[in-house]
Amino acid sequence: MLKYGRTYNFSAGPAMMPEEVLEEIAAEVMNYHGSGMSVMEMSHRSKVYQQIRDEAEADLRTLMNIPDNYKVLFVQGGGTVQFAMVPMNLMKNGKACYIETGAWSKKAIAEAKKYGEVVISASSADKNFSYIPDCSALDIPADADYVYICENETINGTTFFQLPDTKGKLLVSDQSSMFLSRPCDVSRYGLIWAGVQKNVGPAGMAVVIIREDLLRDDLPAFVPTYMNYKVHADNDSLYNTPNCWAIYCCGKVFKYLLRNGGLEAQAKRNEEKAKLLYDFLDKSEFFTGAVRKEDRSLMNVPFVSPSPAQDAEVVAASKAAGFDNLKGHKSVGGLRASIYNAMPREGVEALVNFLRKYEKEHA
Repeated sequence: MLKYGRTYNFSAGPAMMPEEVLEEIAAEVMNYHGSGMSVMEMSHRSKVYQQIRDEAEADLRTLMNIPDNYKVLFVQGGGTVQFAMVPMNLMKNGKACYIETGAWSKKAIAEAKKYGEVVISASSADKNFSYIPDCSALDIPADADYVYICENETINGTTFFQLPDTKGKLLVSDQSSMFLSRPCDVSRYGLIWAGVQKNVGPAGMAVVIIREDLLRDDLPAFVPTYMNYKVHADNDSLYNTPNCWAIYCCGKVFKYLLRNGGLEAQAKRNEEKAKLLYDFLDKSEFFTGAVRKEDRSLMNVPFVSPSPAQDAEVVAASKAAGFDNLKGHKSVGGLRASIYNAMPREGVEALVNFLRKYEKEHA
């Protein structure tokens, strides 16, 4: 059971954080480690804050086994900023390939078109983004600068279990809604970025993991200083006042994951939670999953009842029963349960029991 009258929050983001982490933060919020001030008040140039930032990076490197030739950056803003920063920094030839798998890859494509030519190398738009297209034999132009994927589509509920064959081109991945949910071979990517508000911490920041040789001094003059990855790398993410609070909270989550078996153990917990919900949906004659089985996200589970009106009734009943944020995204409707790292197994079990009871009463 959750403490403090908290609800099982199935929001796609900002989302639940581990209660253990929230308790640590609450205990330190007035006076961090005898400093006499909150992390929200201290200078980002102070020694005490430098230690917070350095530990956060070191712990993330340990969690993901990040190679030494990759930089870890903490950049203000979320996905919308990264949609622009990626093409601004990586489009040397002015051309990039994008895999179109849902709402967030579409937004990234629209932004990238402002800075160069975008080739849609594969798409699942033909079936309303309910699957991941075959990316084993992509037609990638020789002058393409990179191949971009949204590795887990938050709204559409699909995920890549097999990375694309990029024909030697850089792979860039938006991992926002599956970041730190399973082990990741960072060396297979040129750049990984993730908005932290879904699976790690509070809103307002993205983690960027970028290979050092991709940092550039020769960016076009129109690129703002803040939008240059190299500026952040050269200044240890302290070029300007960073999102100190988000870095501190994310650092707490990194330590929490390390204490609890790392990403291998977390992946097992996530697989078990998702199986509970998908097994129910597969057997249900009332609720239907929205994604092809082999491409189902372990983090975001979209599904529908027999009608939009019934979907709305389910949402209302779920709130009355103590759950929150089961309404599907406005662009697709239906229902969606986001079951990120911090969602306990008990929360998924409670949701399945609620849905089973609702089906019995309304089928």
